[in-house]
Amino acid sequence: MRFRDRADAGEQLAQALKKYQRQDGVVYALPRGGVVLGAIVARALDMPLDLLIPRKIGHPLQPEYAICAIVENGEMACNQQEVARVDPRWFQQVVAAERHEARRRRELYLGGREPEPVKGKTAIIVDDGIATGLTMEVAIRDAKRRKPAQLVVAVPVAPPDTVEQLSREVDDFVVLDRSRHYLGAVGAYYDYFNQTTDDEVIELLRSAVAAERRKVHDRR
Repeated sequence: MRFRDRADAGEQLAQALKKYQRQDGVVYALPRGGVVLGAIVARALDMPLDLLIPRKIGHPLQPEYAICAIVENGEMACNQQEVARVDPRWFQQVVAAERHEARRRRELYLGGREPEPVKGKTAIIVDDGIATGLTMEVAIRDAKRRKPAQLVVAVPVAPPDTVEQLSREVDDFVVLDRSRHYLGAVGAYYDYFNQTTDDEVIELLRSAVAAERRKVHDRR
């Protein structure tokens, strides 16, 4: 299965999530790329858009290969075998730097906006795809801490073994590409997979907030 770009994947993901339309819930996007899809899904489901901000810790010799992921509160998901092989001082320095970066990005993208309340509601985590699964694993933990009534993960593509593993942690796992043969990288499933910029993320979030405010105003 292939997607033209993130917008195409977002539209298809929104269709696959129609059963959650108009439920009381929050769509959580993973920046940067996941925000493009998350904005489309949130609009289609009539839910507010918020962020979960996991940060990947790449192997020192192969930075694109994640050995760990961390969120703002310091919780981590790690490949312990890989972590045991790297310099512990280097690892602690990178952990601190990436946790700081997660906090910086929240301020940059949301400007101090309070998190959307999700306790007792439906939380839907959206990204543009999954590779090792560590960033999604720690994002799931971050979402669970907010005590939603049900937790859903929705992505266009993910390795089958990762889907099987993470499905045990959530109430529903929606993945568009069900092939048993993962192509090795998320970008391999897209015709156009350029990096999403900070400015694009900020604009998508601003538009989502404006739409939510209009909705509240119309109900009065």
